Amino acid sequence: MNLEDCLADFQIPRYLHYMDSAATSLVPEPVIAAMNEYDRQYRANVGRGMHRLTRIATQRYQDAHELVSGFIGGKEGTTVFTKNTTEAINMVAAGLDWQPGDRIVTTGVEHHSNLLPWLRLRQKGIEVVILQPDEAGIFAIEAFEEAITANAKLVAVSHVSNVLGTVQPVREIAEICKAQGAYFLVDAAQSVPHFSVDAWRTGCDFLCFSGHKMLGPTGTGVLWIRDAAISPLMLGGGTVEDVTTEGYTLTSGYQRFEGGTPNISGAIGLGQAVKYLESLGMDGISKHEQKLTERLLTGLADIENVTIHGPQNTKNRIGVVSFTIGRIHPHEIAYLLDERAAILVRSGDHCCIPLMKHLGLENGTVRASLYLYNTSEEVDLLLEAIEEIARIA
Repeated sequence: MNLEDCLADFQIPRYLHYMDSAATSLVPEPVIAAMNEYDRQYRANVGRGMHRLTRIATQRYQDAHELVSGFIGGKEGTTVFTKNTTEAINMVAAGLDWQPGDRIVTTGVEHHSNLLPWLRLRQKGIEVVILQPDEAGIFAIEAFEEAITANAKLVAVSHVSNVLGTVQPVREIAEICKAQGAYFLVDAAQSVPHFSVDAWRTGCDFLCFSGHKMLGPTGTGVLWIRDAAISPLMLGGGTVEDVTTEGYTLTSGYQRFEGGTPNISGAIGLGQAVKYLESLGMDGISKHEQKLTERLLTGLADIENVTIHGPQNTKNRIGVVSFTIGRIHPHEIAYLLDERAAILVRSGDHCCIPLMKHLGLENGTVRASLYLYNTSEEVDLLLEAIEEIARIA
């Protein structure tokens, strides 16, 4: 399928210019159809019966795991379905065996979801080291080499900044972690939807991402685990092989970590979203977004009173572009773009308050985030609208 053909599968772009995919992507019709089919034709619980509907539901649910595992090169590990990236990260934070004096290394560009769980562990005597980036959100690899010491238990890094769009050198960081015996967690919420990510080759121990940023439904996410290094966050139906009044025996595979009835239709929808992305080709999606990003960055650089926050070229970045216009509040800019041009962008701190403070951006930024359904014409319309607003800055 060509990217041009996919536009017919999305309703919202027919009357709005949606540029907030870093928060939540749109959902194509085949994904909606797959979820509706479950509720209409074979709605039943999974792994809990032998009648025909539960057999079908269980198989489709297992198929979704296989699809997602294959999509991220994770068939040799365990792919667990969660509610979102936040839950996946918290499962790791709660599941590792922490000891006072252990060190966690993370960065100042992290989304709150990849920062707050680690900060909370300070209550258990865990040391948390936070590395700060330069103004473009880039780190020197030497900073990681210095911080990841022998007592480092875990390193947690966002593959791509949800504010600045910068791509971090996760493979190089993984090598440092391996040499020091530290676990490595990658928040891939902003990378998996936009370019090919191979969990195994990346070298991480945990890969976390969300379905709602990659054409899937809300309430779906993934925790990929290289080895059985964590204990389950929840126990209950589906997580055990045997139970007595004296104790229990946990089952293996993803079921060990998925206690209770899961979001079955959501999981099936996520599997369909993966099939949809694969039909388009991740390389083609990446090239399309890179072209749009270059057009946007070039245009913004030519507008007076506009400041781009993050790399001003397309090297090692995705189509997440943050900017400000003079002294105009980012919320006002977002409102004007909506009212005047039907362009939807994000404004504020983007759940990255420490980064905003580090960059001296008290009110945050405006963020336009591009995806496969955006067009060159929409980018040009955005630039025209920004130029008009900038005249009053």
